[in-house]
Amino acid sequence: MNKVLTLLSTFTFIFYFNTTVAQNGTNMSAGARGFAMGNASTTFQDVNSLFSNQAGLAYMEKLGVTVGGERRFLLADLNNFIAGVAYPTKSGTFGLAINYFGFADYNEQKIGLAYARKLGDKVSIGAQLDYLSTRIPEYGNTSNFTFEIGVQSILMEQLILAAHIFSPIRQEVVAGEDIPTVFKLGVGYMPSEKLLVSGEVEKDIDYKTVFKVGIEYFLVDAFALRTGFSTEPIQNTFGFGFNLKNGLKIDVGAGYHYQLGVTPAASITYQMP
Repeated sequence: MNKVLTLLSTFTFIFYFNTTVAQNGTNMSAGARGFAMGNASTTFQDVNSLFSNQAGLAYMEKLGVTVGGERRFLLADLNNFIAGVAYPTKSGTFGLAINYFGFADYNEQKIGLAYARKLGDKVSIGAQLDYLSTRIPEYGNTSNFTFEIGVQSILMEQLILAAHIFSPIRQEVVAGEDIPTVFKLGVGYMPSEKLLVSGEVEKDIDYKTVFKVGIEYFLVDAFALRTGFSTEPIQNTFGFGFNLKNGLKIDVGAGYHYQLGVTPAASITYQMP
């Protein structure tokens, strides 16, 4: 009986969370760096682009690996983990993205195969084929395939424009519930090597438009401070990152939701020197 009550309360919270945040539970942004910047990350150009906009992978020059996680609102049943690897070749960059959300009695998985390449010096495109599954041991499993597409354009040396769409073709998961279709349009402005300002508009066709903004400032070459803000719901984020000499990057972030509380996040990224 206690297990049933726990499951019901957890499912109710997950439903409320997904409705409030207007995104699929497995959708984690570009590591703790992206999270700390309000998830305004469609213009990123590293291995974490696997989780925000695959077009950014095209600018990678060497192998990159990332792992990360977050505990949403400090609840053990709302863990979210990511792992990814991307490898650039002469024919483009290939990547693998893995995402896990939930706990033993309810969890969602996403496995994606990505490809990105440049179209000239200033434009890149990327795409990812995704396998999505939801597992509830007491009720069974569901699985689906979908895809996502992104593009980036370097308008000038300091300015990048990006667009991304997740699951553009509507697919029904269960009766009356579709895989979310999400459009994102972002801009990144870097007035100096130390400062990045990112903005993003996100629209899930079933929910209200979300606005995001993030700022990253390097106090020194190896240490960055970050902050961000997003709407629907209103959430403030902040964090910091260490860039080590051997290609290792450690990022930490946290977000504060005015009703649900604090979400800590951390990620480790390795970029081959």
